[in-house]
Amino acid sequence: MAEAPSIHRTEILKQIAVDYCPEVCDHSPEAGEIHVTYDHRGGARWRSPARFRYGTFGARIRCPAGNTSGLNFNIYLSSLEGDKSQDEIDFEFLGKDKTSVQTNFYTTGAGAREIIHPLGFDASEDFHEYLIRWEPDRIEWLVDGAVIREEVRKDGEPWPEKPMFLYASVWDASYIDGGRWTGQYIGCDAPYVCSYKDVRVPIESIVVEEEESK
Repeated sequence: MAEAPSIHRTEILKQIAVDYCPEVCDHSPEAGEIHVTYDHRGGARWRSPARFRYGTFGARIRCPAGNTSGLNFNIYLSSLEGDKSQDEIDFEFLGKDKTSVQTNFYTTGAGAREIIHPLGFDASEDFHEYLIRWEPDRIEWLVDGAVIREEVRKDGEPWPEKPMFLYASVWDASYIDGGRWTGQYIGCDAPYVCSYKDVRVPIESIVVEEEESK
């Protein structure tokens, strides 16, 4: 009898959709790389063409160099960007400090589960692997193969269950909380380039047209 496929089997994401500013998003499927530039034109957001329910997601990422205060660069899952009732699971780099990363998750639009994790390195100096493992009863965030956070589903508590796109973006978040979250944007080292390599998604995607039509 054939072994059942694991929800953690992955493949390289070969196609992306760019939600805005495609002129600053460079995708090279042959090289397996995506580069997002932030400069006077703004940044960009790309995503997987399909949504997924559960699995392993992530990439090797090199964050922008220089003084990135004010910027947010990230990789995350969301049922639909801009939907106030979204489910979401995040890795976010806050430009004021590239030696740490923030994790968070949302259920039906409710978040406030942020944790800051020291990395032990400057995320702009080299590529490092950032993975999200999303299961029906567990979420793990991994950096270079090590679990830095684990959340286990508790009876009666909400949980991310909606099929989600894989997203990534670079944007100026300095207007949030008076600049206390990411710092104030200075821009003295623009253009800033965030690079993604070997972006991974689950082998089996679930595009839920039935749910979208309800």
